[in-house]
This record gives sequence, C-alpha cells and structure tokens, in this order.
Amino acid sequence: MRTKILIIEDNIQNMYMLSYLLEQNNFEIIQAFNGHDGIATAQKSKPDIILLDIQLPEMDGYAVARKLREIDKLKTIPIIAVTSYAMPGDKEKMLTAGANGYIEKPVNPDTFIDEMEQIINNISKEEL
Repeated sequence: MRTKILIIEDNIQNMYMLSYLLEQNNFEIIQAFNGHDGIATAQKSKPDIILLDIQLPEMDGYAVARKLREIDKLKTIPIIAVTSYAMPGDKEKMLTAGANGYIEKPVNPDTFIDEMEQIINNISKEEL
C-alpha cells in the first residue's frame, strides 16, 4: 500500500510541484488549499504524513498544526512544515505548534524526497 500524504498548500505552483515530486516517487497525494479544508480532509482521509505550509489564508499553519494535534485520531500523524518562513524563530515556533519537521522553500527537487524521508525516519514514537 502506498504512503498517503496530505499537502496543505494554497499556492497552486507549489502544490503542483510537491504533488508531482511525490507522485513520481509512488506516494498517494491528497490536496487541500487552506487550513480549514486541510483539517477536514485529514479527519476524513487519515493520511500517513501531512505537509503543511505556514502562510495560509484564513488560518495559518501554526493554528492548523495545533488543531491537528488536538484531534485524537490525528495526534500521531507526522506533520512537516514546508514553508518560505525562514526567519529566526520560525522553525522553533512551528515545531512548538506541533510539527515534527521543517523544510524551507524553495524546495530542491533533487533532495526534497530524501529530506522528507529523513525527517520521518528520525521521528521516534515518544515524539508523536
């Protein structure tokens, strides 16, 4: 069975690129274009991994991560922030909100899958 990844990203070009890279590496992709839809989609589809942009309309990625961590059936799903927020403290703020990892945009198509898999492999059951 393929690993199911939910991408929560409002930028069409970023969504296309992430989806393409993941599909080429045999991942199943689910898409949501804002935080509210992302939370609803996560509850309905229970993905294996969530890729989350921070800068989203209506509800930012920090709020989305916190909300996902409040939902019992989603608490253990790894969340990886994929974002252009790269100011000092942004990574720590996202990890505190509930993310397990952080990849800066623009993503490097040659290394993105390896970066994502490395984060997933480094997550211990105690962190979830």
